[in-house]
Amino acid sequence: MVNDRAYLKAARQGEGLARLRKEVGRLMAGFASNGAEAVEPAALLPADILIDLYGEDLRARAYTTMDPVSGEQMLRPDFTVPVAQMHMQSGAAFGRYAYAGSVWRRQQPGSDRPTEYLQCGFETFGEADIAQADAEVFALLAEALRGLPVAPQTGDIGIVLAGIDALETTPPRKAALLRHLWRPTRFKRLLERYAGKTALQRVDLLEEFQASDAPMIGLRSADEIKARIEILREDAAAPPIPASRIALLEQALAVKSPLKDALKTLRGIAKEMPALTPAIDLVEARAEAISGFGIDGFALPFEASYGRTTLEYYDGFVFGFTADNRPDLPQIAQGGRYGALTRALGRATEAVGGIIRPEALLALGEKP
Repeated sequence: MVNDRAYLKAARQGEGLARLRKEVGRLMAGFASNGAEAVEPAALLPADILIDLYGEDLRARAYTTMDPVSGEQMLRPDFTVPVAQMHMQSGAAFGRYAYAGSVWRRQQPGSDRPTEYLQCGFETFGEADIAQADAEVFALLAEALRGLPVAPQTGDIGIVLAGIDALETTPPRKAALLRHLWRPTRFKRLLERYAGKTALQRVDLLEEFQASDAPMIGLRSADEIKARIEILREDAAAPPIPASRIALLEQALAVKSPLKDALKTLRGIAKEMPALTPAIDLVEARAEAISGFGIDGFALPFEASYGRTTLEYYDGFVFGFTADNRPDLPQIAQGGRYGALTRALGRATEAVGGIIRPEALLALGEKP
């Protein structure tokens, strides 16, 4: 119905709209009490930089249009990237920001997921104490959801990043694994290939290409095609990654338990793969910091692979809050650390934040 919005019925006018606005005001007031400045990025944004920053999944789901003067434009698919851009452009070393507004994402044909929904969020930049900043953002969102039937989930992308870096293989292979980290099936296939379990097909293509007099078709030049084939040949000639190292990485990725138990398991793996230790130390320090906010950080559910199918700019702590009794609703809140995004924007700084979906939050009190 035209009066419905996202997951909430009758919320575009009258009492329903007033109730939603009141909830948004409550969330924004909580963020402001933690030092956040309210910001409102434009709804229509230049697409050139954003398309690369958001990653393949969101690239396919963004609404884009062509402006004759400004070029390709994108409807805001989330707030984190434009808020990060605002902070970068300000030149400030530190910043805390809060926002509320609509975001838009295309859905697959036949999907009942909304194409427009609200996000309320909090982002913080430049905090030197990573564990403390992560804990503060998590606790802030947990407080906003206090008393609601939601369950937390936590993870840390830094574990798998450290594991990839520790593999005994070539830089191009590590780069490929990092690129496909967000697609677990493709990632697993690459690991199998690099371990020598599956073969790279047709490494003789360069000779065939050079000997062919077939006409060139497509957008790639002959030099680009040759360069790509050379990469494939070098990859085929690289020695396999030792099976023992891949097994350790897979063991780390499979960790899923209360955080206290997860730390014990990860410490055991780190005896054979010491490069994981700094990331594990950060997980433990974060749990201690979360406990300082009155939440037992060591009792939180932890999953090392959590967050690997979400936005590709997360590179550390990731978390979410889910209503297990409402599978029709998305995560009510989620967030994480994204220093890699700030590096891509040209000025590396520590950054962490999270969002709440107010329409989904209010829908918790209604019958599905």
